[in-house]
Amino acid sequence: MDDHSGGPLFAIGGHEDKDGKRDILSAVAKHLAGGRLVIATVASHEPDGYFDEYREAFGALGVTDLTELYVSERAEAIDSKVGSALADAAGVFFTGGDQLRIVSQICNTPIEEMVRDINRRGGVIAGTSAGASAQGETMLITGSGSESHRIDDLHMAPGLGLIPDVIIDQHFAERGRIGRLLGAIAHNPRLLGIGIDEDTAIKVVGTSFEVLGSGGVTIVDAERITCSNIAEAKPDRVLSLHDVTLHTLSAGDRFDLATRRPTGCGDPDSEKKS
Repeated sequence: MDDHSGGPLFAIGGHEDKDGKRDILSAVAKHLAGGRLVIATVASHEPDGYFDEYREAFGALGVTDLTELYVSERAEAIDSKVGSALADAAGVFFTGGDQLRIVSQICNTPIEEMVRDINRRGGVIAGTSAGASAQGETMLITGSGSESHRIDDLHMAPGLGLIPDVIIDQHFAERGRIGRLLGAIAHNPRLLGIGIDEDTAIKVVGTSFEVLGSGGVTIVDAERITCSNIAEAKPDRVLSLHDVTLHTLSAGDRFDLATRRPTGCGDPDSEKKS
């Protein structure tokens, strides 16, 4: 994995705490250093209410300079004037909805380039739920999450690739999505599967990340599998995958994306220090 240089990336599993301790949003706010935060509601077909919700949550953390970015159709994203909300922003926060909508509307447009530029110059990029999935190289679009994976029960699409070589799934434990993440990495064992629970996030800096929040992060690594029936089995056959590496991480744990190894059991209070 190439070294991710620039500001931190936050991938949040959804339903992050917005009115209690707000540990995850506090970590995002810290990196803004008083700068402007753009709330990108692009993932939603009906964005009303999203911006107000985050304006209130971040306002309680002292972040008062917020702007909404919404793109109703791709033609708007091609118009560089629409991206003026991103000028000199300290960070961008992608809300939930439909991850395919984020990529289909802004990929390879001036808006995407401005988002990348913000991150390159040290700005923070965060996304929750769909906004988390869109950060990976590949996105899960559909697939059952409550049963063993069947070969034909999965649809994927390219993501923005802000975090390369990974596929991110969200609402992970709450929706029982281990089966579909196994199916996703069976299609391409080069990718590392990252399942993020609700009110939980990974903070990516360089080639490693730290876990924040109240839930867990599941890592599924198929790099060393010895058997897979993904190409040979009938479409309705249950997936067979042998010698998969699995890690479960909690707040304070760290993971090296380059070596695909945890870097030690963490300190539950470390998220407050970073």
